Amino acid sequence: MRILPMCFSILQVPRCRIHTLANFWQESFHSLHRKCGDYSSFRLHGSYGNALEGGYSRRWIRRPLSTKTKGTKKITQNSDSSKSTTIRHEILDETILNSATVNANKKEVIEFQKIQYCNIQQKIAENNDLSKLVTVIIFDLETTGFSRQNERIIEIALQDLQGGENSTFHTLVNPERYIANSNIHKITNHMVSRPGIPRMEELIPILLQYIRSRQKPGGYVLLVAHNGRTFDVPFLTQEFNRHGFDIPSNWLFLDTMPLVREWMKSEGLSCSRKLQDIAEKLLIKKTGPAHRAMSDVELLSLVFQRLTFRLKLSLANIVVRWSFTALDLTNGKKKSSG
Repeated sequence: MRILPMCFSILQVPRCRIHTLANFWQESFHSLHRKCGDYSSFRLHGSYGNALEGGYSRRWIRRPLSTKTKGTKKITQNSDSSKSTTIRHEILDETILNSATVNANKKEVIEFQKIQYCNIQQKIAENNDLSKLVTVIIFDLETTGFSRQNERIIEIALQDLQGGENSTFHTLVNPERYIANSNIHKITNHMVSRPGIPRMEELIPILLQYIRSRQKPGGYVLLVAHNGRTFDVPFLTQEFNRHGFDIPSNWLFLDTMPLVREWMKSEGLSCSRKLQDIAEKLLIKKTGPAHRAMSDVELLSLVFQRLTFRLKLSLANIVVRWSFTALDLTNGKKKSSG
């Protein structure tokens, strides 16, 4: 199955035309525009087709950034020793109590998230028809380097495999730092520092809203990336955490490398990690320059569909067997490929 080429783009939306996008993203985009200014940098691509419309009923929630504060109370040598000891005990008791409360609440949240995440895969395993509620979105990132702690995202692209209007999203991102690896992706400091290019904290709410708009009512999202487990997903998760956002509990992720290895093994071929090499072995022509998010997404969309066809995999089988969650990465859980 080949996806129709997309044609709606937000990297060249004329200025003062933001109200057109605002109609699509409704009131939430209006408020973001007033706060963050002109988003003329974004690029949405849409093909004409019979896409399902609607969104997930649950709204995204930004969690407050946690900060640690330290308070000290100076006690002179002339202070009464018993009073000093009492003060120290009070401070220590309060610290222990607060720490225990925070840790308990954090544990409860993690356990609740774990139940929610596990329920998606478990429900689909028990009822394959629920896979019809899964929206498959291919995505790719370009970054300033490999370290998710020290480097930043400079480009992101997504494509909803169900097609339809506004099925593809693409934008550059201002990393607010020098790009030293422009020779790899050809994204320069000048390109990302232009007016209208969003910073990541400005982009995340729009990204959340866009993905929510592609979901089926009451459904789930499967975000697919090549080498996603080791690169794209940890990078995305780190950026969400850095700016005080949680990955939605109805998001699952998929790395295409296990599928590639499975197909290579079945064909008796050697395995390459490069997307372009894999596409060539699958007799798929390149769609654009390598290491640019949109062209890599378009190529991966074709590769993913060809792999699932060759391996005779259903979406339910893919979700149950190979998908993972942001929490799985945090806990260092390994997903079986067998």
